[in-house]
Amino acid sequence: MRVLGVDPGLTRLGLGVVESDRPSRPRLVAVGVVRTPADDSADVRLGAIAEAFDGWLDEHRPDVVAIERVFARSDVSTIIGTAQASGLTMGLAARRGIPVAMHTPSEVKAAVTGHGRADKKQVTRMVTSILRLDAPPRPADAADALALAITHMWRGATAGASTPGKRKDVLARRAAGRQGSGLTPAQEQWAAALRAADS
Repeated sequence: MRVLGVDPGLTRLGLGVVESDRPSRPRLVAVGVVRTPADDSADVRLGAIAEAFDGWLDEHRPDVVAIERVFARSDVSTIIGTAQASGLTMGLAARRGIPVAMHTPSEVKAAVTGHGRADKKQVTRMVTSILRLDAPPRPADAADALALAITHMWRGATAGASTPGKRKDVLARRAAGRQGSGLTPAQEQWAAALRAADS
């Protein structure tokens, strides 16, 4: 199973890829940040993000793209740019038939630190430990992207199993028959392994 995590942003878009042949031992494949100049127009910035993101999809061929769910903040200009970057990456993944999963910030914090109100330093520290890295990933956007990928690897394929009507994972999207949401062979094996581990 290979997951590409996306911490959306117009100025900095965090990207992190993790993979594993068993849920408990994710390993780092790649991490980085796409930056765009604040003085460029939004269309040019989104074009640069699209080009870079397409490159990551080509190079790393993820089974799933996990994106942070955008929440409204007091700074409207920031939330608009974040939403634009989020929608762009969702669309680019869907165009290739790659399932997209959304995870809230508190869900990610709880998954990697055990506490939904953890701060960025705690998230970075736990990501460094979980992936057994020699140094923390920088900047925080990169660590957040890895945390998203880890969260989906641990929770994505089984989240909400007891409440089918509220599931947001790739299994639910497949059952709903939405375009581009079919499980890849790797995802089928991963889901089967998770179900076996839980039984």
